[in-house]
Amino acid sequence: MANQNLIIEFWEFLRVRKRFWLLPIILVLLLFSALIVFTESSVIAPFIYALF
Repeated sequence: MANQNLIIEFWEFLRVRKRFWLLPIILVLLLFSALIVFTESSVIAPFIYALF
């Protein structure tokens, strides 16, 4: 429930203050953090790290 409130509040902040340019930045940061978390102890980790 707290996560939903945070997301709704963040969306309201973006909408009211017209800061839609922050949304792609936040999404890319979330994707990179998910990539790091999921490949941390994975077999494919060396291949992912080779890309960067």
